[in-house]
Amino acid sequence: MKNIYPQGIKVGLLTLVLCTLLIMNGCESNNGDNPIPVAATDTTTASAAIRWGKMSLFIAEKTPGNSPTYASRGFGYIGLTMYESIVGGFKAYNSLAGQLNGLVTLPKIDSTQRYNWVLSLNAGQSWIHKNIYEQTSEANKRTIDSLEAKILSEYKAENQAVIERSVKYGQEVAKAIFEWSKTDGGYQGYNRNFTTDYVLPVGPGYWKSPQFSQSPSTLPLHPYWGKNRTFVSTNSSLAVPRPITFNSSSYSQYYAQFLEVYAKNQVLTQEEKEIALFWGDDPSRTFTPPGHSYSIARIVVRTAKPPLIKAAQTFAMVGMAIGDAFINCWKAKYTYHAERPSTFIRTYIDASWLPFWPEPPFPAFYSGHSVQSAASATVLTKLYGDEFKYVDNSHEGRGQDPLTFIFYKNRSYSSFWEAAQESAYSRLLGGIHNRSDNDTGLAEGRKIGQNVNALKWLK
Repeated sequence: MKNIYPQGIKVGLLTLVLCTLLIMNGCESNNGDNPIPVAATDTTTASAAIRWGKMSLFIAEKTPGNSPTYASRGFGYIGLTMYESIVGGFKAYNSLAGQLNGLVTLPKIDSTQRYNWVLSLNAGQSWIHKNIYEQTSEANKRTIDSLEAKILSEYKAENQAVIERSVKYGQEVAKAIFEWSKTDGGYQGYNRNFTTDYVLPVGPGYWKSPQFSQSPSTLPLHPYWGKNRTFVSTNSSLAVPRPITFNSSSYSQYYAQFLEVYAKNQVLTQEEKEIALFWGDDPSRTFTPPGHSYSIARIVVRTAKPPLIKAAQTFAMVGMAIGDAFINCWKAKYTYHAERPSTFIRTYIDASWLPFWPEPPFPAFYSGHSVQSAASATVLTKLYGDEFKYVDNSHEGRGQDPLTFIFYKNRSYSSFWEAAQESAYSRLLGGIHNRSDNDTGLAEGRKIGQNVNALKWLK
């Protein structure tokens, strides 16, 4: 019989038939951001990840006694759980089991069965939140349960066997990660925020408990946190940088760095005060400093609208980066026990001076804000590029700060590094860090973030 179709049309029809057969058989395109096997189309969106990111911030803020150190750990495990609870369904992405520090294996999917990845993520997030924050209130746990039930209800038309399989898998991943978390040195760290057995060195240049403090305790926060296991092995082997050597001479570099803080705090503009407040992230009233980075991750996901797997990767990378940043930072803090500006300034420059912002209850060098902001900026830049415009509305709705009487305002940035550098500078504006603390934190944070980036995320 004569061929009635031109060659090009014939090829097109064959391609159409093959694609149709592939779709009918539950196969996907070669786009690594698409899940396998096929589930409902809306399981590729980031909506569930965004909602659970918001829940993480809520629980961090509403759990009493949640320190920046413990919160950074929580964001690390919660973000990792989000990623691992779905990565088995995305063929271009690797699990981090076997890559992270001591995490040998995790539950695997049955590749012959279908999963709903939103429901896997949903179940894993609910379970890990309630266990990482086991000390949170029963009301908060009910809030977690409510979100889980709400997302589950959105898939009531899903096949029941798929629902059960997906939920079980997400929970199994969360449980495995939680068991691994128990051996990191920070497990139940909320029970030992302040310890009486740690002896602080005494003498010129050493940290003293502040007069104008964020904390009612006169003891140092988590002095042993620097001994904890990092998420990424290479972050545990980074050399601890050294601070500038103490020298009270008015001609010394050491003196000059504190004089800069003192002079700047005398002439703060209204915007500079707003910047100091915006990045203050007081743990007693907000989601803590690492929470601010996790909030930015949520803003980025909401702005960029990536596929579900990239959204989960975003939270995992930021969470682990800030978790490792705080471990390395605390190692430096309790190696050198460096003084805050207030101690030096009141001793050698102005005995009546107080910083604009209350001091945190731990040594200065180097800046925790700076290192975790830089680590976060490094991984976000890897994921979304050097130029990414966004509005940081992390504190929207807080109104007026009860301490400074300044109103929180949203701030806009053109890149993640612009925000990280402002976060670092805010500590000098607040009078609680010198420039060396901040610059060192930014440099160390970049290294930590690069080590997170170096993991084999893609096949």
